[in-house]
Amino acid sequence: MQLNKSTLAQISNPDIQQPGNSIFDLPEKVLQFGTGVLLRGLPDYFIDKANKQNVFNGRVVVVKSTDTGGADAFDTQDGLYTICVQGLENGKQTEETIINAAISRVLSAKSQWKAILDCAHNAEMNIIISNTTEVGITLVEEDIHQTPPVSFPAKLLAFLHKRYEVCGGETEGGCVIIPTELIVGNGDKLKSILLQLCAYNKLERGFVEWLQSANTFCNSLVDRIVPGKPAADVKEKLEKTMGYTDELLIVCEPYRLWAIEGDDRIRKILSFDEVDNGIVIAPDIEKYRELKLRLLNGTHTLSCGLAYLSGFTFVRESMADKTFSAFVRELMLKDIAPAIPANVADDEAESFGNQVLDRFANPFLNHQWISITMQYTSKMKMRVIPVLLRYFAIYNTVPQHIAKGFAAYILFMKAVKKNGNMYEGELNGNVYPINDDKAGYLHELWQKHGDTGIVNAVLSNKTLWDADLSTLPGFTEAIQENFGGLMKK
Repeated sequence: MQLNKSTLAQISNPDIQQPGNSIFDLPEKVLQFGTGVLLRGLPDYFIDKANKQNVFNGRVVVVKSTDTGGADAFDTQDGLYTICVQGLENGKQTEETIINAAISRVLSAKSQWKAILDCAHNAEMNIIISNTTEVGITLVEEDIHQTPPVSFPAKLLAFLHKRYEVCGGETEGGCVIIPTELIVGNGDKLKSILLQLCAYNKLERGFVEWLQSANTFCNSLVDRIVPGKPAADVKEKLEKTMGYTDELLIVCEPYRLWAIEGDDRIRKILSFDEVDNGIVIAPDIEKYRELKLRLLNGTHTLSCGLAYLSGFTFVRESMADKTFSAFVRELMLKDIAPAIPANVADDEAESFGNQVLDRFANPFLNHQWISITMQYTSKMKMRVIPVLLRYFAIYNTVPQHIAKGFAAYILFMKAVKKNGNMYEGELNGNVYPINDDKAGYLHELWQKHGDTGIVNAVLSNKTLWDADLSTLPGFTEAIQENFGGLMKK
């Protein structure tokens, strides 16, 4: 039995959250560019949750860029899909199965562009969401009157221009536009690109003024692990439990965050924020970006080399080890949290940190440490160095867990073999990939300075860090000591 509107009544599993029939009659309020799992597992998750509580009461029209890649499944299943939430919350294992009915229909930009533009006539459709990957928010100078335009910004501008024509330039016809692409200032960047496209297309001054005054481009930050369609054996097991098949089934972790820059007016329009504390609407979301960048990403970066060299393959596997999980906790909460370069209260950092620890320990996710080592050097520079410098500025002493993580980075980057243009390291007779733009440069340092001089050569290298880390009191000695211990073990 395949999931769709006609088979809903036949689903007898009481643990599955199902939509009521009235949800299918709700008006379309959201235009969404992208069918990806992140959008379906986060914004559409919140919208569906609100609809089931009679709060937002609006559905989503999804725009696909092509005719291929899943539109048939959406049509066959009437836009319905299952979200299996699996993981840890407050240290306890949790599982939840939800049939999501947020999506009203999926339209192909290639073959249904007129139907997409016709949505501009719907006065209730005043929210636009996107996730077109980071590459999607780039300027492509093109005619927005094509059928359809090629780039996402041009498609969006074409829709907004149609909206302007329909509403006669009235302010009430404006939209709230929320890109979720992982770019700092994504809303500001998207708006800037649209204004450049206005100039390229020589659009009328009245429209340009309306675009800026009647529409709001919100910077946003999204955070939820949504691996997507599970492996065949896992999918088969889930479907057996559910009692139906679902070609659009996705799996995600319990943790969820959608931080949106906005005021009370935006909060009123995005009324679905009432149903879940995972949605944050605030005038400034930089604090949430810093918490994620430092406590989640920074901890990952400082732990990945040490974990891999210690013989751990998966993040969850290392978190089951008492010694290593204690290291991760103390690294995060004792070394990183006090030195986050943002105005973050201690209790906020601790609460966020505990959620991150649950995420790391999620028994349902197979997140490999080796994948986190990709572009290791640039991640260290961006995620760790600002915290390290601020820690010394505040305490003028060595953060010991950061020092151990830094020592592991240096050892991990010791290349013993070059395979074409790729460098490889060696652990217990087995080679591993070093996927890092600075791998060749680090290899030269290793060749020149050897085991005895590599620590000072790396720390004092301003080319790598834009700072001489060897001048930090006691830092070189602490790393040298950790480095020696790791070499022996």
